[in-house]
Amino acid sequence: MNSVVHFEMPAKDKKRTADFYSKVFGWKMQQLGKEMGDYLLANTTETDEKTSRPKQPGAINGGFFNYEDKPGFNVPHLVIAVENLEESMKQIKENGGELRGEAMDIPNIGKYISFKDTEGNEVGVLQPSAM
Repeated sequence: MNSVVHFEMPAKDKKRTADFYSKVFGWKMQQLGKEMGDYLLANTTETDEKTSRPKQPGAINGGFFNYEDKPGFNVPHLVIAVENLEESMKQIKENGGELRGEAMDIPNIGKYISFKDTEGNEVGVLQPSAM
């Protein structure tokens, strides 16, 4: 099975978002720079120092992207890890899903693409970089 490994939500104000989730839930928030799309990482659980993966089975970390008033940028979505992104893209299209844009390389993370499933949900797939 391919597991959910990450969640993403839109944010209009990253400082306000970071303050809220760190104060309410104790999450460790890390603001990334322009080179990473001003992404705000949210560490919700303790991670392994070598692999950066959650130590607790089933736990995931996530992040916040810049809110935009357009499809795909105004709703939360989950990210599913896959072994082969190209094969997953093919399966998504063959089974009624709609790919959003082109696959992209995320430095030190892996290859990623968003898609809309048959129910209109926004989802991402990630082929993680080799650890």
